[in-house]
Order: sequence, then C-alpha cells, then structure tokens
Amino acid sequence: MNVTVAVVTPSVDLSNYRDQHYKGSRADQERCLRNTTTLYVGNLSFYTTEEQLYELFGRSGDVKRIVMGLDKYKKTPCGFCFVEYFTREDAEMCMRYVNGTRLDDRIIRTDWDAGFAEGRQYGRGKSGGQVRDEYRTDYDSGRGGYGKIVQQKILPKLP
Repeated sequence: MNVTVAVVTPSVDLSNYRDQHYKGSRADQERCLRNTTTLYVGNLSFYTTEEQLYELFGRSGDVKRIVMGLDKYKKTPCGFCFVEYFTREDAEMCMRYVNGTRLDDRIIRTDWDAGFAEGRQYGRGKSGGQVRDEYRTDYDSGRGGYGKIVQQKILPKLP
C-alpha cells in the first residue's frame, strides 16, 4: 500500500487569522486557504513600489499578479498587498523564505489569503487606511508618521 503524507512546516501552516469579511462559511474559507495561491502581505512601507515587490516575491516563484493595498479615499498605498502565484508550491516557497524578511527597513509578514476579490485592495479603517494604523501610538516614518488617532490629538484643528 502506497501512502503519501503531506508534510507541513510551521511557516507554511495556516495561521489563526481569518478574514472576518469572508463571504462564505468557515468550512469554505478553510478549504480555500488550504488550496490558495494568494498571499496577504502586511507591514509594508507606504513607499514600497510594485516593482520592488515583484523583485522580492519573484525569487520564490512565478508571480501571477500583485495587487497593492490602497487607502480607500486617497488611493495611495497603505501598507499591504496581495501576491498571487501561479502554483501553490511557489506560494509555499514564499511562506517559507520571504515571510519575516526585511523590505524597505520593515519586517514584512505573509499570510495565506482565501483569494483576492475586487474591492479588497482598499483599507478598512475609518480613515481609509488600515485599522491598525489608526491606533498606532509610535512614530513610524515608513507608515506615514504617527497613528491617525494620535495625529488628531497632536495637530491643532483648523477653523
């Protein structure tokens, strides 16, 4: 009897994070995550270019497309993207070797994504960017300075 066992390394295993806006059941989402070729990439600098991303992620395999995350209102980069590979094997290589590397002086993180759908490229925060950037209290030049809530307290209101 021939039995093949898939070995999943921790860097390739599914994370505990689940997109709360996923349209479908939890079981559907789990199935999509186990077969996806799409990765969510977070903690990018607002100044990282698409060309830089193709250069880095292309080292793991053939990239089908990259979709930059944009501020919902300004349509400017807001620190995340989706990277879609042609094969699952290439995406797994990325999870093993690119996750946790430094790009533009930032440690980037990759995570499995159930698949890109139009509209997901926009930040979900109230200010149009990422939610986590609204609550950040430290100064981070790569992500636009202080968090949005801190900026509102620091900058005087104009009449």
